[in-house]
Amino acid sequence: MKRGKYTILVLVITVSIIVFLLLNLLLGSVSIPFASVWNILTGGEGDPVAWQNIILKSRLPQALTALVAGAGLSISGLQMQTIFRNPLAGPSVLGISSGASLGVAFVVLLSGQLGGVALSRLGFIGEVALSIAAVVGALSVMGLIVLASRKVAGSVTLLIIGVMIGYIANAVIGVLKFFSVEEDIKAYVIWGLGSFARVSGNQMMLFVTIMAVIIPLSFLLIKPLNLLMLGDGYARNLGLNINRARVWVITCAGVLTAIVTAYCGPIIFLGLAVPHLCRAIFQTSDHRVLMPTAMLVGASLALLCNLIARLPGFEGALPVNSVTALVGAPVVASVLFGKRKRKDAIEFYENKRHTKQVNGGDKQPEKEPENKKAYD
Repeated sequence: MKRGKYTILVLVITVSIIVFLLLNLLLGSVSIPFASVWNILTGGEGDPVAWQNIILKSRLPQALTALVAGAGLSISGLQMQTIFRNPLAGPSVLGISSGASLGVAFVVLLSGQLGGVALSRLGFIGEVALSIAAVVGALSVMGLIVLASRKVAGSVTLLIIGVMIGYIANAVIGVLKFFSVEEDIKAYVIWGLGSFARVSGNQMMLFVTIMAVIIPLSFLLIKPLNLLMLGDGYARNLGLNINRARVWVITCAGVLTAIVTAYCGPIIFLGLAVPHLCRAIFQTSDHRVLMPTAMLVGASLALLCNLIARLPGFEGALPVNSVTALVGAPVVASVLFGKRKRKDAIEFYENKRHTKQVNGGDKQPEKEPENKKAYD
């Protein structure tokens, strides 16, 4: 019965991904009919060149980027929440996103001061420089975290170290902003708002290829994650090397976050919220269910947020981070409140039933009157 329920829910989520993907291709500042979109995707001819450029060079790369980035961040957030046993943990909790931001800050802010022209203004070269700087910054912080994980025994201490690294990175970024010109600061702030439209053409193919390799590899960590849910003592008794498993999980989550941040900027909320949504929807903590469903729900939610950010009536596109928070936060809050209400209702009825059983058990049978035979 439960497996059939899971199958239905997965089918519904998969259909939502397909629907949102089509809507991302159809809707925008320029409305394109479905027949023309289908004809362009299948390689047909006869449609305006402008429509072909909009679909193939803008909307399709943006939609695929949103789909893959949402899936990667959701898996990363699930792994972080499991390894640290903290419901507020997310892809940015270890300072990895801050490391990527620091790398980009050096490119955008510091290069403008040293060379006179910021690399971000140099077109394709500037975009490549931003991506490389973000990857280097994120992986450098991840290397520090992995090194610290070998020296530190507790997950909470490691979490605090990651937060402190994030504070240090943000402090350095603040100093760079103070000595930078207004134009460079604006360019950095725009990058920090996050966007799925930043990836196009060959960059999109490389991004999707890298994520298509890393995401399936993350599924190899399902068994260690399930064992870690039991606690370090039980996991160790079952033969799991705790330190090695922690290093692999942090490395996987860090690489996913670094790649997405390098190409799309820091995308908040998705990695934090999607695991909670999956636990509430599927009512399980088994990572054999949570890992694939988090990937699907994250992809669907990212496509929805990208669709809202590009709805007709807006000049250009809204910042993705604003949309993810505005759309996702009420949904997650309602799901969690509903889950709490159901839990309270179950506890109320269980307590009521327990009270009845206790009262029924303590109730003494009525004694027959001694002169009952006389009445008979």
